[in-house]
Amino acid sequence: MTPFRRPILTAWAAVALFLICRSVPAAEQESYDVVIYGGTSAGVAAAMQASRMGKSAVLIEPSMYLGGLTTSGLGWTDSGNKAAIGGIAREFYRTVKRHYDRPQSWVHEKPADYDRYHPAADAMWTFEPHVAERIIDEMLAKHPVRVARNERLDRTSGVSSEAGWIRSIRMESGKIFSGRMFIDATYEGDLMAAAGVSFTVGRESNAKYGESLNGVQRQQNIHNHRFKVPVDPYKTPGDSSSGLLPGVHGDPPGAEGTGDRRIQAYCYRICMSNVPANRAPFAKPVDYDEVRYELLLRNFEAGDLRVPLHLGMMPNGKTDTNNNGAFSTDNIGMNNDFPEASYARRAEIAREHESYQKGLMWTLTNHPRVPVAVRDEMRNWGLAADEFVDNGNWPRHIYIREARRLVSDYVMTEADCRGTRVPPESIGIGSYNMDSHNVQRYVTADGKVQNEGDVQVSPGGTYIISYRAIVPKEAEAKNLLVPVCLSASHIAYGSIRMEPVFIILGQSAATAGCLALDEGVAVQQLSYEVLRPRLLADRQVLDLASP
Repeated sequence: MTPFRRPILTAWAAVALFLICRSVPAAEQESYDVVIYGGTSAGVAAAMQASRMGKSAVLIEPSMYLGGLTTSGLGWTDSGNKAAIGGIAREFYRTVKRHYDRPQSWVHEKPADYDRYHPAADAMWTFEPHVAERIIDEMLAKHPVRVARNERLDRTSGVSSEAGWIRSIRMESGKIFSGRMFIDATYEGDLMAAAGVSFTVGRESNAKYGESLNGVQRQQNIHNHRFKVPVDPYKTPGDSSSGLLPGVHGDPPGAEGTGDRRIQAYCYRICMSNVPANRAPFAKPVDYDEVRYELLLRNFEAGDLRVPLHLGMMPNGKTDTNNNGAFSTDNIGMNNDFPEASYARRAEIAREHESYQKGLMWTLTNHPRVPVAVRDEMRNWGLAADEFVDNGNWPRHIYIREARRLVSDYVMTEADCRGTRVPPESIGIGSYNMDSHNVQRYVTADGKVQNEGDVQVSPGGTYIISYRAIVPKEAEAKNLLVPVCLSASHIAYGSIRMEPVFIILGQSAATAGCLALDEGVAVQQLSYEVLRPRLLADRQVLDLASP
């Protein structure tokens, strides 16, 4: 082959590629004012708001189901100060309340027996998964929004940009969605990463942003989610040469306050029922391996007799079941590669978590080494038989507490949460604890197992979330907003990452995006003097003095 043939072939390849792109059927190319990737609660709110502002919008969800964790078991609303919740978020919780105001909604319980139902309240903050799913679907259906389900972004080359402006995104199916404004509402931050904007994963050192609760946190980990009794970490107790039990790392946890790429543990927020007619027994997984739960069994035998679950009671005898104690639903340390993993690897991680958690529930209910009192308590429970009926009563989404986080010109930090620094340009209010679940298990100096990474510290009140934290650096993307994987340090994100706040930020992101379109400017150049009045008009709470 002569040296001159390669350019000729390349030119013909370019022509062929052009013709192929031109030949994509029109049905495979759709154009909208606002393209929202991720049907989380934030994505749904963004789609509704874009429609209310007169813009055409498409909401693209990689799975079949909208609402993210709000519809996948997280019915216990961690929200801090409820007065900080306005806009579409409050509309949702008010609609929940109206549902439970109806006598026919109480199938397995009387409303008077449920202590979180208050007839005179304007909103309700706990709910069954199927109720949340129906409400979200009905709220969205009132808006002329195109919903594309089961469409996953081509994360390798699916974002087309020109001079910092995203023009279109392509799905693995080949379908192309072009638009003038884009919103990444995923828990993973897949669109922002594919668009090439700056992001981070894991825990910063305390030194990076002048924090005290970031990085390795052995000293802060004094709460319930740790081993309170000495438990041996080795396969053969006392014999380090026998190897470590599953989930225990042999490396030291790191110096206090130093950073790493570890992230908060994930779990499924399973919905359980104590109503005999509405509970499905915890089945033993086909891949059950007792050694996965040896630390749990040893912890019981060492004297920690707590039932290691937090049962947040929902209406009708159901729960939002969360992690509690030394060894619980959090599959500690098994998710660190999830944020940037392939779709196949993520599915593998999710399956491993599901297997682990199903095995845990069976163990607590049936294993002879579990204390009788714990087994007796667990036998009152099973999976709610009328929830997630198309998925074996198991939640459809794993709880991604943290994944990628945008790094923009403004990074929310511990100082913002504590109020020692006031962020500019409020688009919403946060108030929940700076809350990190454990990230690793390690062997202490005295040869015992311990968890590390749990932090639960109140910010001391409400705080502002800055508009500057949801927009990338202007040189990287001029028409992209990121309301979920926003620009925040690990510990600040631990407070911000609550579902009501995501709904608030999703709405605010859409408001800003639509106004930027109206003004003909990049999202970074949108004047806050234009944004703030519209946010207030839509009943967003920007400070506690707001109506």
